[in-house]
Amino acid sequence: MSDTLTITLTGRRPVQIAKSEWPMIASNHEYDGEHECQANRHERINVRQHADGRTLVYGVYSTAWANESDRRRGELLDFGEDIPTAIHRVAESMEFEPAFAECVIADLPAEEL
Repeated sequence: MSDTLTITLTGRRPVQIAKSEWPMIASNHEYDGEHECQANRHERINVRQHADGRTLVYGVYSTAWANESDRRRGELLDFGEDIPTAIHRVAESMEFEPAFAECVIADLPAEEL
């Protein structure tokens, strides 16, 4: 299994990362049907963060239906940018429900007060 991953971003060229340097900090994955292996559609949003604070928020929609197309969108955030707002933007651009984005946000590491 490769340690590199190419991520499609919205409005700019894709980026290639080393997965070990950009660990996953939140995600949500849903599919139609009862069993994932039999699903025709998959929806996913992942959030990865580098040690320097940069964050990748990206979504993937894949489909097995002939009249539909796969979609990929994403954003690269600088340190300190609002991650939950970016998750909502990516979800909206992917045509995912707002509740889907909220599940990703709920999976983020807790904020210490």
